[in-house]
Formats: sequence, structure tokens, C-alpha cells
Amino acid sequence: MSQSIASTWLKNPLGVYTGTDADAAGGIVLEGTLVRELVPAGGAPSAPVDQVFDASRHVVIPGLINTHHHFYQTLTRAWRPVVSAELFPWLKGLYGVWAGLTPRDLELATTVALAELLLSGCTTAADHHYLFPDGLEEAVDVQVDVVRKLGMRAMLTRGSMSLGEDEGGLPPQRTVQDADIILADSERLIGAYHERGEGAFVQIGLAPCSPFSVTTGVMRDTAALAERLDVRLHTHLAETLDEEDFCRETFGLRTVDYLESVGWLSDRTWLAHGIHFDDAEIARLGAAGTAVSHCATSNMRLASGIARALELEEAGAPVGLGVDGSASNDGSNMIQEVRQALYLQRLRYGAAAITPERALGWATAGSARALGRSDIGALAPGMQADLAMFTLDELRFSGSHDPVAALLLCGADRADRVMVAGRWRVLDGQIADLDVPRLIAHHSEAARSLLARQV
Repeated sequence: MSQSIASTWLKNPLGVYTGTDADAAGGIVLEGTLVRELVPAGGAPSAPVDQVFDASRHVVIPGLINTHHHFYQTLTRAWRPVVSAELFPWLKGLYGVWAGLTPRDLELATTVALAELLLSGCTTAADHHYLFPDGLEEAVDVQVDVVRKLGMRAMLTRGSMSLGEDEGGLPPQRTVQDADIILADSERLIGAYHERGEGAFVQIGLAPCSPFSVTTGVMRDTAALAERLDVRLHTHLAETLDEEDFCRETFGLRTVDYLESVGWLSDRTWLAHGIHFDDAEIARLGAAGTAVSHCATSNMRLASGIARALELEEAGAPVGLGVDGSASNDGSNMIQEVRQALYLQRLRYGAAAITPERALGWATAGSARALGRSDIGALAPGMQADLAMFTLDELRFSGSHDPVAALLLCGADRADRVMVAGRWRVLDGQIADLDVPRLIAHHSEAARSLLARQV
């Protein structure tokens, strides 16, 4: 892994978005793992630096933060039987394929997902892994190893499914686990891997999959465990109207009522999707500080709807962005996800309300809040030195004038440089220490084998 030096001045960037009101047109000074100083236009660092990097070709932004993903799904992208399906039939079509996952499959799938994210300017990623078929009981352990090899930050959530078809749930019985196994493994993973405090690289959250795949007992017991061990909670909620109907028929409750009934309506929780909330539910989520991960591409792909992002924010609910699983987005590109969120939310609120800076804010500071972190998501003195740098040299950017807006409006898709905790993890558009062609070959073969052995 490439080493950081004591201090570096990223001098005079072509454009910069820090997530703050401070003038950083003269650049950013990094020292060790942290941001030391923002340099105003025409200025210079207040103290000597060890190295100066000419950033005049680069647009600098905080490292993007992905708040919802299913890494394993990179193996089932663009699978013809579910290409035009909505959520419930899409899931039922894929459950049998996913039940065949092996540890090696998951290692490759996780590496592909994280590599794609890293190349798109993402420095921190949350994953929701809820499939533990026979032989894959240590799935999260596999993911921890991959995260550490790539030098990224991650919130890895121990997901679960305990409500199978025989009990009225959606997933087949072979994909669910008993409650005692779920809770014991959750506690094991927190003890083994969860890092606390500023600068944490690997954190563990608890993430029962959804109301239609987990019993109320597991939801309640998981909330109690998360409170006792002080970790975050994550689940899918209010993604589709089918889910709303399921909650009414099964529990006699709307989704937010159900969330409250199992002890999840709190600022410990962040929710994937959060589309179908009424005004009163948005107010309750905001008052509780419950966050929402907006997954624009997935919501369009599955025709699920448009999240009410501005109303959620205005009510007090943090809003972050997620690429969602790479079988309902079919990609893991975070800068493209920001663009999709910008455009989808403009359909609801109009162009003037949704600026490029607002969309970038969802993917940085908003996502950091959703994950319960205050040390990442902005470029400011004392914050972690996590950042992405993009060039605007390609044909698609020719004729553009506002460098920050051009990232989204002209469709940036790959960072030139990415730094995590003061270490360069992407240089000249390439991930350090990763043979991408070899990875693609092995991952593609694993994807073919997974479909061949579906159960």
C-alpha cells in the first residue's frame, strides 16, 4: 500500500467542493491522515509543507460515501429473467440463485463492488449482507478481509432473514436462519471487528433484511442488542407499495408504525429507500432522527417510486445516497449515483431546489450522518483525509464552465485519484495493488458458475 508523507498541499485545484462555506480555491493541506488547512484563493499554507501537488487539472471533492449496497449481487447483474421485474418478483426470481453463493464467490463479488466504488470516488461503503446459506456462515468475515486489502472504510452490516415462505414471508426456507444463530453471530462480529471513534476503518451494523423476510422477534431482539453494544441498525423500509400492503396484512400496521413497534424508530437507525411515507410519517422519522438512504437508480430500475428527500431533510431525517445492490442498479458507481439522484429529485422538486452541491452533500455529509459519523463527509481542518479528484479532460467535458457542476451534468464516471486516510488508493485512474483484468476474469467465471448451479 502506498505510504503518505507528512504533509501535502493540493495546490490551486481547477474546482473544489468541500461541503463547507470556507474558501478553498487555493487548495487543501493534508497532514498524516487528516486535513490540516483549507487555503483561500491566492493564498499559501500557514506553515511549510513537505510536498506540493499541482491540482490545476483536478476537481477535488470529499470522498463519496455509499450508504446501501449488496456486494454479492455483482454476480447477478442484468440477468435476463428479472431484467424487467419489479421488487417482489425480482427477489423471488433471484433468491434461488443467491442460495448457491460460496465464500469464494462472495470474495470476488465484494472485491468487484468495492473496486468499482473506489474508482468512482467512493472512500466509505456500507454493505447489507443478509444471505448465509450452508457454507457461507462467515460471510461478513470474508468481506472484512477484502475491505482491509483495498484500504477503504466500510460499514458492514450483519443482515438476516428469519421469516420464510412457510411462515408467510417472501424468501424460500433454505435462505433463512434461526433467531439464536443470527443474534449470536451478530454479537461475535461486533466483538471481532467493530472499530469505534474517529478514523475507524471497519464498523459493524445490524441489519435484519426487511419486514417481509424477518420475524418481529428478530427485529426487537436486534434493536435491543444494538442498543446494548452501541452499534447502528439498518433495514429496508417503504421501498414499494407491495411492502406497505404486506405490513398492513401481516402486522395490521403501516411501515413506520411497524418500525416503532419493534423499537427501531430512533437516531440509531438508517433505512434503505424510504419512498412511501406520508406527511405524518416523515415528521415522525425526522423527530426521531432516523436516516434514509436514497437509492435513485435502483428505485428507477425497479419502478419503485421517488423518495421525498427534501421533506425528509427538512423534518430532521438525515438523507444519504446508496447505489443499492448491483442487481437492481447493475452498477456500483457512486459519482453516477449522485447524478441520478440530482435528476430524479429534480422531477419531484424542480431544478432550482436541487443543485449539484445539494446532491453532492447527500453523498458526503448526508451519508456520513446516516452512518453515524462526524469525521468524514467534508473537507475541513481535523476531518479525515478522504477525498476524490477528477479530471475534466475527456470529450464529454469539452465546453463546460463550472467544474463542480460539470462532474454531474457532464457525467463523470471515474476518478483520477482517490485518497483514504491520507493514502492514495487510486492513482492515474488505477487502483493500487489490484490486477483488475484478472479480477474480471475470475469474477465473470464465478458469475457463470453461480447460475449453472442454482438450486
